[in-house]
Amino acid sequence: MALFPAFAGAAEPGETPASGSEGSRRELDWLSNPSFSTEDALKLHQHTAKASDPAPKRSQFISRSPSRSELSGGSDTNEDLKKSTKKRKGKKKKHHHHKKRKKKTREESSNSESDLDSECMRDKPRGSDTNREREAATLNLEDITSNVATNRFVWLEDIQALTAETFRTDKKPDPANWEYKSLYRGDIARYKRKGDSCLGIDLKKQCITWESSMVEKKQSPKRPERYFTKNSVKLLTTDGIPVYSKSQTSFGSSTFIPVSQLDSDAPTTTTCVNPLGIYDPLTTLWLQGKGPPEHETLKQQASQETSGNVNSILMAKVEEYNRMVRENPRDVHTWMEFVSFQDEILRGPSPYAIKEGEQEIRRKSFKLILEKKLAILERAIESNPNDVDLKLAKLKLCTEFWEPSTLIKEWQKLVFLHPNNPLLWQKYLLFCQSQFSTFSVSKVHSLYGKCLSTLAAVQDGSMVSHPILPGTEEAMLGVFLQQCHFLRQAGHSEKAVSLFQALVDFTFFKPDSVKDLPTRGQVEFFEPFWDSGEPRFGEKGAKGWKSWMHQQEKGGWIIINKPDDDEEDGDEDQEIKDKTLPRWQIWLDIECSRETRHWLPWRPDKTKKQTEEDCEDPERQVGQCLQAKNKKKLKSQGKKSKKLAKNLLKASENRNNLSLWKLYAYLEWLLGNTEDARKVFDTALCLAGTEGMRNTQLCNLSLLYASLEVELLESLEETVMSRAVHILTKLAESGPYVPYPGHVLSVNILKARKAYEHALQDYLNESPVSNWDQVSSSNQLVSLVGCYALFQYLTVGIDAAVLICRHISEKLKGSASRKFEGIGENLGIHNFPTALEAVTLMHTNLLRYHMKVSIYPLNPLREALTEALKLYPSNQSLWRSYIQIQSKSHNASKARRFFDSVTRSAKSLEPWLFAIQAEEMRKKLVENVQRVDVGEIYSTIPETGLKNRIKTLFEHAIQSENGTHCPLLWRMYLNFLFSVGDKERSKGLFYKALQNCPWAKVLYMDAIEYFPDQLQETLDLMTEKELRVRVPIEELELLLED
Repeated sequence: MALFPAFAGAAEPGETPASGSEGSRRELDWLSNPSFSTEDALKLHQHTAKASDPAPKRSQFISRSPSRSELSGGSDTNEDLKKSTKKRKGKKKKHHHHKKRKKKTREESSNSESDLDSECMRDKPRGSDTNREREAATLNLEDITSNVATNRFVWLEDIQALTAETFRTDKKPDPANWEYKSLYRGDIARYKRKGDSCLGIDLKKQCITWESSMVEKKQSPKRPERYFTKNSVKLLTTDGIPVYSKSQTSFGSSTFIPVSQLDSDAPTTTTCVNPLGIYDPLTTLWLQGKGPPEHETLKQQASQETSGNVNSILMAKVEEYNRMVRENPRDVHTWMEFVSFQDEILRGPSPYAIKEGEQEIRRKSFKLILEKKLAILERAIESNPNDVDLKLAKLKLCTEFWEPSTLIKEWQKLVFLHPNNPLLWQKYLLFCQSQFSTFSVSKVHSLYGKCLSTLAAVQDGSMVSHPILPGTEEAMLGVFLQQCHFLRQAGHSEKAVSLFQALVDFTFFKPDSVKDLPTRGQVEFFEPFWDSGEPRFGEKGAKGWKSWMHQQEKGGWIIINKPDDDEEDGDEDQEIKDKTLPRWQIWLDIECSRETRHWLPWRPDKTKKQTEEDCEDPERQVGQCLQAKNKKKLKSQGKKSKKLAKNLLKASENRNNLSLWKLYAYLEWLLGNTEDARKVFDTALCLAGTEGMRNTQLCNLSLLYASLEVELLESLEETVMSRAVHILTKLAESGPYVPYPGHVLSVNILKARKAYEHALQDYLNESPVSNWDQVSSSNQLVSLVGCYALFQYLTVGIDAAVLICRHISEKLKGSASRKFEGIGENLGIHNFPTALEAVTLMHTNLLRYHMKVSIYPLNPLREALTEALKLYPSNQSLWRSYIQIQSKSHNASKARRFFDSVTRSAKSLEPWLFAIQAEEMRKKLVENVQRVDVGEIYSTIPETGLKNRIKTLFEHAIQSENGTHCPLLWRMYLNFLFSVGDKERSKGLFYKALQNCPWAKVLYMDAIEYFPDQLQETLDLMTEKELRVRVPIEELELLLED
């Protein structure tokens, strides 16, 4: 290619030149330009001289291209190019006028220059045929270039016939280049530089410093990822890489396991396919045409298997569940497991996804899983239309989709179809009282009445359309207790007390003449007694429904109430003690004071000629109120209880009742009358006779007496000769009881140990295992084990006592009766003790006492508590002991892991509550240590993150099934947020708590204390929901004016 394309037709080196000597050409070949022509240069000079004339005012554009007349027969490409350029010119017509003039001047200049170049090219000498062909190609190229140049813009897509580079030369000078230091930035191509390096340099020896006017942004250091981030959670779901030992050599006496490492500094071997030694072994084998070694192939297969292992397992489980429900559609348990399995699919990658992005979308789609669950439940209900559990699960799931009004209608349909199901009624009542938008006390109270009347009709056979289900009577008691708790928490404590009075009279003092009547008929006879104004159960002078009805048949009686000498009538204290306090605090003080004093129903005193119109508060109709202070009330209650116990024991039918004697003696002990209590205990033991350990009540009485005496011991040195050993020895002798003489014979201790051992062994051999969890048999076993374990502890030591408890626990672990535990659940009592639970509790209490009075390791007690709490996670006594011993340890990791494992498996709320309490105790300890100024400073490590950990525990607890409707849990959470200063979040939490527990009056009172500026709004809300407000705001204003 020529140096100057415009003179491409000149002779090239090696060819015969047009003029001149060939020898001189060769000598000065490195200085010569073969394409230079003297004639062309002369013409260019003349043209330049003409251009310098000031007459033409337009700038000239030099373009090395032939004239248009020579290319009149050009290709269609040029015509297309002209058309496209005209279209683009039409788009540019909206520019300003001065731009149009400038553009026109440049076009005229280029046309004139193009004509001049055409004339120059006509006079140019021709070469050989080869040069002519080359010249023709060059002319075509220059023609296209000229056409493009006249339009100022180059569009490579429109230039299809180009085979060389396209360019144009602009010789117009730019004065700005002289004025400024650099070229205009718009004329410089833009690009982004990646990094500060350059290709081809040695990084160890060379470097390039780039000068840039832009200020580099400071790159913030990348924060390490926490365990809860998406990437970290993803790592938890992946399977680990299997690790195996290459050598089976024994490590001998080495204190560590050696880990083999690759020697990175080892020299690499060079081969013919790897001359530089830069390929890894697998690449080298591939270049040689060989496959990888066998163990490498296995590794690759293992990695592929682990990547698809999760999906294959999930798909296999889905297929298995589908097969089981297809083969046995009546298996409700399998259907419920299939629904729960969808949560596992949500945690892992979806087996239904094909693409990687789709897997991520499905993993995040919670609604998709809910719809899948709903579809499974609908299929299950089609196969089992009468199953209530499936329908309840569907309603629980639909709370995420349906409106509250739709949910209520579905609940009503379900209750209408299954009116004989007590569990369904309990859940329906809880749902209705937890709907804030439709809640009111009167509505829910009427629903409780409808539920009890319906179940009573099923119980007595009045409703013949539905059969009675097992456990209906116990479930009715559970519904009744739930109703009383609802009324008490709503502030209507008088109504709750009245319900208990009515239940006791209606159940235990029923006349014989109405026992055979259906429930509705019995209620008709009970109403006259209830409205007669006669004293009811718990009130002074009460004789019961049976006695009242018997006396009414004889003509009735006249009640003469004698004044009670022990009753102390005190005037009501002044309600407002300090008017300078804030208004909200005065209201809280008066409201709490009236709740404390006015918990009983108000009833007119006929001796004072009172009527129902004399009651100032209509909500308290029916009873009287206690006006005495706490201390006076405590003393008067103690005196009244002692007097009542003595009167009961004087009755002939109660003189040998050991349970009454035990309660009377324990009452004296609690009141601090130790000697009087001992006299009562000794008297009761003397009256018991010689039945010994065969009498369960005698065993319980002796165990309580001995336990109280052990608590009085200051040390374990004289336990063998203590009063407690004397009591337990006399129980084993099965003879008449003799009061404590001051010492115990060693022979009697040996005989008692043998007697306890034989009695326990005979009981385990004779009594069938199935009867151990029955109430009577359970009490006898627990009392016998308690007496024997305490006797061994006092005479032998703690190890002997623990051995007995462990032996009995192992015997009882396999005999837990589901029926017995179900009774407790139906009663609404979750801590109803079984034999194993009672023995475990005695075991832990004995260890705690021994650690209190002597030195003993903590680990046995911790292990006993953890084993017991796994079996009984709702036992509050065990949890209280656990957090007490864990509070002494600075390492909270074990306790946290244990709490986490129990909360995952247990449905009860106690593990959550005690886990929160344990963290709050630790937080309080850390804060006390950090803020201490004087005194002893404990060497503890301050623990960060406790605040967030407690918040997380609260959030998980309120999302549980039992925690959602627990007012105590919401109050604790609200108090915690307010204590840490998060007032805005506390307000949001308060309204969230009302959505789940709108009946809890204490939540509203807490809100008044935390947000005093909303006193009026909170009271209006309480009035709207019909909660009990004892101090209306109008009464408060009148009291403040007085």
